[in-house]
Amino acid sequence: MKLRLLLIVVLLANAGYFLWARGDLAGFGLAPASINEREPQRLSRQIHPEWLQLRKEAKTAAPAPALAPAPAP
Repeated sequence: MKLRLLLIVVLLANAGYFLWARGDLAGFGLAPASINEREPQRLSRQIHPEWLQLRKEAKTAAPAPALAPAPAP
């Protein structure tokens, strides 16, 4: 009986978190902080996105040499 009650509580907590994370509870004043940080607003607040440059990673001259095994005594 206790396990069944625990399962119901966990399922209700998961459902509540799901609704909260999606912003469905915003009408009750329970909205996550990131609800207003969705793409259109974030893209409009970017400062000089055209300055971003993608560069290829510099190739190393040679791989590091492997350690030689110690000679057997």
